[in-house]
Amino acid sequence: MTRATAVRAVLAVAVLLASVFITLTMSPRLGLDLQGGTRIVLQARDTATVEADRETTDRTLEVLRQRIDSLGVSEPTLTRSGEDRIIVELPDVQDPRQAAEVIGRTAQLTFHAVEGPGADQPEEKTPDTDPDSDRLTLPDEQGRSLALGEPRLSGAGVEDATAAFDSQGGAGWTVSLEFRKGAGQDWKELTGEAACHPAGDDRRRVAIVLDEKVISSPQVDPSVGCRAGLPSGATQITGSFSADEARDLALLIKGGALPVPVEIVEQRTVGPTLGAAAIDASAQAALIGAAATALFITVVYRLFGALAAVALGAYGVISYAALVALGVTLTLPGLAGFVLAIGMAVDANVLVFERAREECADRPTRSLRSALTTGFQKAWSAVADSNATTLIAAGLLFFLGSGPVKGFGVTLAIGVVASMFSALVIARALTEIAANSRFVSDYRGVNGIARPGAVRTWLVRKDPKLFRRSARWLVVSAALVVVAVAGIVVRGVDLGVEFTGGRLVEYSTSRPVDVETARDSIAAAGFGDAEVTTAGDGDLSVRTGKLDNDGEHALRAALAEEGGETTKVRDELIGPSLGDELRRNALIALGVAVAMQLAYLAVRFRWTFAVASVVAMVHDVILVVGAFAWLGRPVDGIFLAALLTVIGYSVNDSVVVFDRVRELWGANRRTPLDTIARRAVLQTVPRTVNTGMGALFILAALAVLGGDSLADFALALLIGILVGTWSSVFTAVPGALALERSAKAPPPPAPGKGKGAPRGKARAARRDPLDNGARV
Repeated sequence: MTRATAVRAVLAVAVLLASVFITLTMSPRLGLDLQGGTRIVLQARDTATVEADRETTDRTLEVLRQRIDSLGVSEPTLTRSGEDRIIVELPDVQDPRQAAEVIGRTAQLTFHAVEGPGADQPEEKTPDTDPDSDRLTLPDEQGRSLALGEPRLSGAGVEDATAAFDSQGGAGWTVSLEFRKGAGQDWKELTGEAACHPAGDDRRRVAIVLDEKVISSPQVDPSVGCRAGLPSGATQITGSFSADEARDLALLIKGGALPVPVEIVEQRTVGPTLGAAAIDASAQAALIGAAATALFITVVYRLFGALAAVALGAYGVISYAALVALGVTLTLPGLAGFVLAIGMAVDANVLVFERAREECADRPTRSLRSALTTGFQKAWSAVADSNATTLIAAGLLFFLGSGPVKGFGVTLAIGVVASMFSALVIARALTEIAANSRFVSDYRGVNGIARPGAVRTWLVRKDPKLFRRSARWLVVSAALVVVAVAGIVVRGVDLGVEFTGGRLVEYSTSRPVDVETARDSIAAAGFGDAEVTTAGDGDLSVRTGKLDNDGEHALRAALAEEGGETTKVRDELIGPSLGDELRRNALIALGVAVAMQLAYLAVRFRWTFAVASVVAMVHDVILVVGAFAWLGRPVDGIFLAALLTVIGYSVNDSVVVFDRVRELWGANRRTPLDTIARRAVLQTVPRTVNTGMGALFILAALAVLGGDSLADFALALLIGILVGTWSSVFTAVPGALALERSAKAPPPPAPGKGKGAPRGKARAARRDPLDNGARV
């Protein structure tokens, strides 16, 4: 064993032991879509006097935290997103009406003088507001109308409000108020003016208003003299309060002091059964897909394939431990990304093994260890470039995605890094130790790389002239694009509620209810514009435009009349402004993805190769969107995550092909480019097929076992991998050939004659670790 192999082995063991320790001692953080609960996104709005910037949003967040804490929710999470957005996560909250009511009381708390009884209100009891002033006519706690003066004091001046039981004075439950310095003087003046009116007169009252609703209108105590007023620390609201009523009033007064108003722009609720089912389905898909992938590479690469399967298992442990150690919140798309990365983790191993097979075929007498070392060296550039393009896609998902899609970007990035470690450190250490065995070296049928594979042997024997008329492949690709565009134009793209705004609720009923019956029941309840479809195992999906939480409760009650006990499985509410923003961000993400991939490839390869790769990538995106249009499947945030992953995968395949074209063309500068391209494609087809099979096993398992939550995600990636494999060969390569005919750039330099090499001389080839340099 060489020193380098020993270092890799020690490093692999150390990382694995640390990963196992983390896995056994730490638990993952599950997102609300896996553990169940409610997620609310609030948008801070400017007022005439206050701008909703980072500072005011942070102060608003702290006020909301006090409100949420009063609900008794277990481990709520409140975070600021951007400059003016607040994300509230409430685990295990299935009916968000109470939370939305407390959070959604967005108007600033105000204190008013009562000017007397108000005019009778109409039946709907809408507040009567004078458009030329801030005067209001509102019903008090008993429903009597009061005419209120202009706001004299805002909730921002409230320092504290506490509920306490007055056992000595016999007043029962009371609420004590304490104001900040300047506001305390305003409060004293307000109560002093009210004290000038006789006891029992409405004008002796002070109205506390929140969200255009009087939450308390106490009389000033008769002991308070005219113009004397109540000092801040001595203010106490008494009444026939119960303990809960006193606490609620104190909460509203203290928590109503929002620096700026907020608006609910997104609300999602996931039932605990849906999250548990998604975890179980993903675990089953991971086990089945990983077992199928391990069996496949073992059959193809024999012993070395089995060692790669061991490294694949190690990859799973390392990537999971990294997610847990970094405190990444595991969402449903993130879980799918973790499972998908298992299938894609064999990519680097396949590239190395195919390179080693070529070395053994070119020089049958060289040692197995030497061929393996050369395979790792020659595969490095393709491994680095292909993983870099995937990391670009993951970065775009994180920075331009929203909600759970960000989690997918994080897990995908961690998966890429962990897969490179498992392939270049763990798998290399295992295979190098095995290659030192005389038994493994002597029996070529055992190690799996000493003989060319069946696919390569068949291709070499047939030697198809793929690019004799390369333009015909471009015609075929163009025809496929036309069919996809026709689907988009004729059938239209079914944008999910994330991109259109509205509300989508999924219900499970104890008795079967067909769609027509459910639609009639919902229409009779006043929701005639609702779209009703089936979802999952007999569940019902209802999509509407604008629907508040009370409306959703009425809708659920209408379904319960036909279906018995009705449980909300999933609930998504997206405001129209956020829907426009998400739709715009999706287009920006796709545009940035195209530009970044083009820039990276132009730096790493010739501009003709970069343009051809990007054209193939756009071709893949159009085909996937067109396929979903023809199938009538929804296009939502999770679909966007799948689409950006397809972009990374498509460029990944093209990079491997063009990396080989660059190498062969540099070594054979006088050979026609179409011949070079044909050889490169035939040499890389085994890698494309073998890595594609690994991902297909995982995705097929997700599509079958993942249910509605993951089926569309898996379907989009299945289509993307198939068309990406096609386009990397029959769109990107013919496109590059067409561009090179008009390009004037010379062929790439031969290996060893690029930048940094001595002029006129090739760089010395790296010596085989087992070669002592002696020659006879």
